[in-house]
Amino acid sequence: MRLIAYPTSATQPEIRAATRERDWMEALPDQFGYRCLPLVIANCHGWEILCPAGFEATWNGGTGKDDISIRRLDAGDLLPTTHFGSGILTFHTGYLFQTEPGHNLWVQGPTNALKDAIQPLTGVIETDWSPYTFTMNWKFTRSGQAVRFEKGEPFCFLFPLSRDLIDGTEPEIRNLDDSPELRDRYRAWTESRNSFNTGLLEPGSEAQKAKWQKIYFQGDHPDGATGAIDHKTKLTPREFADKRPDGDGD
Repeated sequence: MRLIAYPTSATQPEIRAATRERDWMEALPDQFGYRCLPLVIANCHGWEILCPAGFEATWNGGTGKDDISIRRLDAGDLLPTTHFGSGILTFHTGYLFQTEPGHNLWVQGPTNALKDAIQPLTGVIETDWSPYTFTMNWKFTRSGQAVRFEKGEPFCFLFPLSRDLIDGTEPEIRNLDDSPELRDRYRAWTESRNSFNTGLLEPGSEAQKAKWQKIYFQGDHPDGATGAIDHKTKLTPREFADKRPDGDGD
């Protein structure tokens, strides 16, 4: 899969491989949020576009384009605009993206990153044929509250996905007894989980020493058997290689 970014403006925001770290996860006791593998994988599941300049924006609650004020915090171009009004803050990415045939681009705010008073909107774009750029939009959820984006802070998160994935999916509901092997492993896990949680309340127990169950993190079944040979505990998206004649690529 090849994902290409063509610069469309003089200011080109930095694009980087998404990182696993989140400030609120770092602040948790023992940073226990990183024990949740689905959370960590989601954090890294794509690429981020970073703010080329810091700014502060405030919405007064109105529907007009002038009802959002934007104050620059430092030097830098490509500040967001108020193109749509209605409390929507619009970022230009500075790139035209292209994916391989049959693949869209999922575009959203940084995964599992929290920001008070504003919410990122999500879009899916057919980037395999489209000569059009897209914008990243955030909707204020509260008026009168200043929202701050620092220079270098991600404002956009994206990753490719197959266009036919959803239409080609055949969702079903079945009884768990229809899959005896899965049922037995689920019941074994449930018993193990309940026992572990009970042990957490017992001073000096093995559960207290372990702190958390690692069987999913390690990709194992409750009986210790390997669950999946392609199980991942981390993602390593590649950085964008500069293939321009004056770039650092080949």
